[in-house]
Amino acid sequence: MLFRKPAPTSDLDLDHLPRHVAIIMDGNGRWAKRRHVPRGAGHAAGAETLRRIATCARDLGIPYLTLYAFSTENWKRPEEEVAGIMDLLERYLRETLRDMEKNRFHMAFLGDLTPLSPELRALCAQVEETSRVYTSYQMNICFNYGGRDEIVRAARSFAADCLAGKRDPASLTEADFSGYLYTAGIPDPDLIIRPSGEQRLSNFLLWQAAYAEFYTTDIYWPDFKEQDFLDAIRAFQRRSRRFGGT
Repeated sequence: MLFRKPAPTSDLDLDHLPRHVAIIMDGNGRWAKRRHVPRGAGHAAGAETLRRIATCARDLGIPYLTLYAFSTENWKRPEEEVAGIMDLLERYLRETLRDMEKNRFHMAFLGDLTPLSPELRALCAQVEETSRVYTSYQMNICFNYGGRDEIVRAARSFAADCLAGKRDPASLTEADFSGYLYTAGIPDPDLIIRPSGEQRLSNFLLWQAAYAEFYTTDIYWPDFKEQDFLDAIRAFQRRSRRFGGT
């Protein structure tokens, strides 16, 4: 077995870590194309990166990690590729259940899971419920997730509560509306990381990203290492966050 050399963290300010890091896991397909292998191989390599980075974030003491795994637009991809992603998700969830006592983190799903097969939805629910006892670290998987879709769903829910006499439209605050989102109860991300060189949100956490720091790198997600994650944290710690003030 090959053991990875731990990435150095001595220069990090452990008292100034982001509370919530979100990652757009981008570049799997281009990674595969560059190596002349099927796109599914890129997704499989990306899943291994997910495991490494999730462990790194947990070990650092970052309470929340959110990963953009499958968007509401990704259904447009070839049927074979989508089926492969579903198989990868199932395999990852079964491994998560197997290793839960060792890894000790809560996994939650953000997004509309109704298009998934009943078996896969049941597996997602089982992982969420079984891991709920672990409260120090939460990993959120955004699956069939879209930022605009999330906001529309939240608006519909609020409107329904108003029609039922439970809420008053005139009293709505930003904090109230946040409670209708998939991320209710989760702090907004402090840092959003996007590998692969692209510099856009791609419909990810549109409401929650209002004051997040954005970090991009040309590295494709399957090649993204713990050291790259730490570099993003270092960049975050050099930023001056004023939240609209001076």
